[in-house]
Amino acid sequence: MILMVVEHANGKASKSACELATAARQLGGEVAALVLGSGVAPVAAEAAFIAGQVLVADTPSLAEYDAELWAAAVAQIARAGEAHTILIAASRSGCEYSPRVAVKLDAPLLEDVFSLQHIDSVFRAERYTYLNRVTERIEAEAPLAVVTLKPGAFAAAVPATEAAEQFDVDLELPQRRLVVTARTREKSERISLTEADIVVSGGRGVGSPEGFAELIEGLANQIGAAVGATRAVVDAGWRPYAEQVGQTGKTVQPRAYIAVGISGAVQHLSGMNKSKVIVAINKDADAPIFKIADYGIVGDVKEIVPAMIRELRK
Repeated sequence: MILMVVEHANGKASKSACELATAARQLGGEVAALVLGSGVAPVAAEAAFIAGQVLVADTPSLAEYDAELWAAAVAQIARAGEAHTILIAASRSGCEYSPRVAVKLDAPLLEDVFSLQHIDSVFRAERYTYLNRVTERIEAEAPLAVVTLKPGAFAAAVPATEAAEQFDVDLELPQRRLVVTARTREKSERISLTEADIVVSGGRGVGSPEGFAELIEGLANQIGAAVGATRAVVDAGWRPYAEQVGQTGKTVQPRAYIAVGISGAVQHLSGMNKSKVIVAINKDADAPIFKIADYGIVGDVKEIVPAMIRELRK
């Protein structure tokens, strides 16, 4: 059995769940989706269209994410179902609890992979290293492996026409040692970076916080894109850290990435250079960003982007 753990937020399955389903289908065999949490019936209903069966652990003790509890739950279900592959999204939480699952099951951990094969008892995978500039091939021979999948590396699975059967599961969970005393949520109506198909990012080349709002947000609003930023912009206080793309920020792999006023430091490129199509706008024709761009526009962003916005409004 292939066990895929469904991430969710605000009562909806995350985009990563459909990506896990694609990877699971490529491996072949029985696929079970595991939904953990409290009040997760809507999420389980979504998962029923991307997996062969849905295992639901709906309990108040799982209302808040906790790495120890999630690891214990996934390990128990994997043992009971005799899973040979456990698929987890390489999100912040997935990267936190997946090593715990591997330790509990005495299984190898293949992290942040963008391709995966399972032939007999051998797992072969590929992942990026050295700031995403080198492809590393890894192999593990074991009856069971825990695998985290790089966000955006697999296309979203097409939902089935009929829902799969759901099963409630009972768990023996350890006592919670971590207590969440407060939670602060970022208030934004814009799609998140990791979920977006299109990202518009800005660098210091936009000139000012006001220029960022006018150019980057203005363009993003016209095409329904997420907003990203370089570390320099975030460090300057122009934009929140949640929008930072790069080695010390988020890694994105959208269908289109539009880089405005970004020179292309290697730390930023490592967070977006695997985007399907990259469009760069910069006044410096020798900017490193143009070396990886599919389309490049050399010129003043303060003239080019407003012209783009005007045309889009038409």
